[in-house]
Amino acid sequence: MTHRPRKALVIGAGIAGPVTAILLKKAGFDVAVYEAWPYSTGIGGGLQIAPNGMRVLAEVGLAGELIQGGSVCESIDFYSQSGSPLGSINRNMEKRFGLPSVSMRRAMLNEAIVDKAWSCCVEMHFEKRLVRIEDRPDQAIVAHFADGSSAEGDFMIGADGVHSAVRSHVAPDGPMPSDTGLVGFGGFVPRALLEAAGTRPSLAMTFGRSGFFGYGFCAPDAHGAMCWSSQPTHDIDAATFRAMDQAALKRHLKRFHAGWHDPIPQLIDALEEIIVTPTLDVATLPNWSRGRTLLIGDAAHATSPHAGQGASIALEDAYRLVRTLQDEPDIGIAFQNFERERRPRAERLVALARRNGNQKKEFSRTAAWIRDHMIKLMLPLNARGQDWIYGYDVREVRTPPQTSGQRYRKAA
Repeated sequence: MTHRPRKALVIGAGIAGPVTAILLKKAGFDVAVYEAWPYSTGIGGGLQIAPNGMRVLAEVGLAGELIQGGSVCESIDFYSQSGSPLGSINRNMEKRFGLPSVSMRRAMLNEAIVDKAWSCCVEMHFEKRLVRIEDRPDQAIVAHFADGSSAEGDFMIGADGVHSAVRSHVAPDGPMPSDTGLVGFGGFVPRALLEAAGTRPSLAMTFGRSGFFGYGFCAPDAHGAMCWSSQPTHDIDAATFRAMDQAALKRHLKRFHAGWHDPIPQLIDALEEIIVTPTLDVATLPNWSRGRTLLIGDAAHATSPHAGQGASIALEDAYRLVRTLQDEPDIGIAFQNFERERRPRAERLVALARRNGNQKKEFSRTAAWIRDHMIKLMLPLNARGQDWIYGYDVREVRTPPQTSGQRYRKAA
């Protein structure tokens, strides 16, 4: 008798979803990906993938392409609002961890991942907005979509981001995405502006009395530089800013960052399309799975921006999930094993990102001076203490698996 491969329904075609699908397909599973939005290219801002995330991209054969199309980040350099250097971290990442940190356009990353999924014969379906999940004993799990269609499988993976529709099924009484009190503005600018300013191939991070500004290279082409501003909302949410035209957004950024060091004013002047995003995270969920449905990536543990880790830990999830499913044939136990292994690391990173986000809020002149000097003193210590983030080898099993007689219990 020939046994058919188990079929996975993956909800979400951002970063974690298609990579999970590629790895599942290579492991012998049948898999289909369903994305709520139409397929599009060229959308989004910039991001960085750290070495721990690049390891997963190497496993699916994309690391070289993304290094070539992005920009290797040789360090992260910190400055005060006036431009005084505060220190530098994340040097020699490739030598220390085997792969570099790479800054890139999100659009390039998404397109490369989707193209790889297609080339691996993964079913990719767009404009399929999930509205309901049906999970009955001894029957296929069913995803129902807004257009009236449905899909059946053996299990479901929710990789549909911070506003996850799958989360409402897995943890209906769980927390909703929380606004961290910061709003982000970002876009792309000519590389020549950073080259003229003598910027190294790094990310420059500037902390002001109120807010934060970052910039760096992200691609080898003429407009291959990115910049972004994080600011306290001051009771004006991202939706309100999005309703403004580009000229009004640029005026706002100029006022907010008036007097900040060069080349920040020149970068703001050069922005042609400003993208506005809320800064959200999700508090600890009571559970990551329910029945034959599991959450991964931002759907399970959305984090505010920190050290290229939002996308990187989502990529880790993708790899570890597939390895767990290969090791444990029982779906329920495999999901529990996955959560047992991944939850401590993910929640530690979410908490760290939230604490670091507090450095981008309001400070008095004296408090900002103290903060800057503390950054200067603490950076060398913090740099040595972050190997647990970047040195994580996703190919290693970190937690002994559960057996059929065990039950997952969240650690206190």
